[in-house]
Amino acid sequence: MGFKEAICTVLKEKYATFQGRASRSEFWYFMLFTTLVGIACVGLGFATGGMDLLEGRNASALPMIFFGLYGLFYLAILIPTIAVTVRRLHDRNMSGWWYLGFIVGGMIPFVGPLISIAMIVILALKGTDGDNKFGPDPLRGAANSDVFA
Repeated sequence: MGFKEAICTVLKEKYATFQGRASRSEFWYFMLFTTLVGIACVGLGFATGGMDLLEGRNASALPMIFFGLYGLFYLAILIPTIAVTVRRLHDRNMSGWWYLGFIVGGMIPFVGPLISIAMIVILALKGTDGDNKFGPDPLRGAANSDVFA
């Protein structure tokens, strides 16, 4: 799955779909997309006078617009981000509830960074081959899943 296809899949086809599986490419391309948009919005906010705004000086409305767009963007992708992460855990044959455990565990002082690293590693590992209890292998597609049943 390519960059554009991954973004279209997550935002159009599976916006709030918590069932099924997500391939590594779908997950990581979507994470790259969200990171690039965030960097662009914040970068444009600071480039147009955002430091003046943060330091309490008079600033133009332009940085506030970019920071506002940044906030609206992340509100809009909150559900799809959780959904694609749950589907990625499903691809590893893990329950989506592990995501809540990673979030809560990530808040524990001193242990949180280790849990966050463990989450990144788990999300980067290859999914289970063939069908699992969460659905058909996303790399083989649904059309070939009944061959392996």
